[in-house]
Formats: sequence, C-alpha cells, structure tokens
Amino acid sequence: MKRICMLISLLVAGCGMAFATPSTQIWNPSTDIQELHKWHLGIDDYFSVVSNDTKPNQTSTDVNLTYGLIKNLEVGIDIFEPRQDPEQFNVKYGLPESDKVPAFAVGIENVGLRVDNSNALRPANNYNIAYALVAKTFKAGTMSLPRVSVGYYIGNGNLLVDETGAAANTGVILSLDKQINDKWWAAIDYASGRSWYGETSFGFSYAFAPNTSVIFGYVIYNNSSPNLITQNVNTTNNQFTTQLDINF
Repeated sequence: MKRICMLISLLVAGCGMAFATPSTQIWNPSTDIQELHKWHLGIDDYFSVVSNDTKPNQTSTDVNLTYGLIKNLEVGIDIFEPRQDPEQFNVKYGLPESDKVPAFAVGIENVGLRVDNSNALRPANNYNIAYALVAKTFKAGTMSLPRVSVGYYIGNGNLLVDETGAAANTGVILSLDKQINDKWWAAIDYASGRSWYGETSFGFSYAFAPNTSVIFGYVIYNNSSPNLITQNVNTTNNQFTTQLDINF
C-alpha cells in the first residue's frame, strides 16, 4: 500500500496525471468523478464466450482502486494480473452538468511505467491514453432521456496500432447511459479506431446495495485481426465482461 501511495503521489505531483480505470461507462471513461475522500474498488474481468475452441481470449483480471483526491479530481491505480509490470495509473478532472451547461471531463488512463517495448515477452505498458469528454442529459417533457457523452482520445502511437503495426492511436468516444431506477442502469458505448482500444460495448448493472453494484456487458472489438489485445494471442475474440464496483 505504501508503494501504491508513493506512485500516485509522484504522478500527481510530477505531471498532474496518473492511471487507474477511471469512472467509466462499460468501457469508455465517463464525466463522473469519484466523490471527495471516497474510495472505489473495482474488479473487472473480460473473457470470450464463443469460438473458444479456435480463438479463446482472456484478458488479465483488473483490480482497481480509485480515490477522490480533491473536489472534482480522482486518481487511481490498476493491478492487472497475471502480468509482468501489472501497475497502470490514471487521473481525471471533471465538472458536473448544471442547467444547460454539459458535464466536462479531461483525463489520462493506462499510464504504465514500462516504456521498453523491445522484448515481446515483456512488452511496454505506457499506453498513455488522454481524453476529453462532454456529457448532457436530455429530457422529453418531464421524462429524462439517456445521457449522451461525446469525446476524443489520443494515446501512444507506438503501442496503439492496427494489424499492420501502423499507429491507430486517435479516435472518438461516444456513449449513451441511463439510470433506470435506484437498482438498474444500462449503457452502450463506442470508441473508434483499429487498435485494441476500439470497440462497441453494451450492458447493464444491478445495485445490490447503495454502495455495491455489478456490471454485465459484452464487448465487440472493431478489429478482429491478430495480436491486438496482447502480444501473446493469435486471434482477437469478442468478450463478455463482469465488473464488481464497491464504494467506501
């Protein structure tokens, strides 16, 4: 824990940025910010459920911790296991929507400490995906419609690549999400691009308690060509995801 705190402190003090999975929809970051001085624990898993005889796809389990450091600013760390160099960091600053003014957020995610990509068995993890978002909840009379989020991302062009190895490190991010009631929430989101980051996902969450919920979703990758998710897989397969979220 001391090491985690030191890493977060260094990233915030040194460059104003750090990575964990930021507050998200299913895949994309959202304009939501972790509440001041509150912790968020997430455990995210992604695994294929079809065609596993020819292209099984299991992503490292992500155990992430996010903290509301100051008002409107969250920082965090992800631990991806099993993996060498499992730590990645993030930070996000955002302002909530008010009246006719949309919510706004800027941040960076997937900031890793390993920059040497010469060893295929121990690749770099400094994806450094920076993004900016706006979001607005619309109404039809007295009925609230889904919140619409629109944004743009740019990352490390040496790691966010397509099947030919060409940089595919920029794109748009779009999402619709709706809090149906105090138990149920649903969303669909999209990130353009032909790196592993490009996808369409959809799903829902159920809250077991005011501070505990689980997301069930499905991720369809834009590019199904080889070697996009990790350097150790031969094919890319779409994945089912479960995400446990606990605030405390």
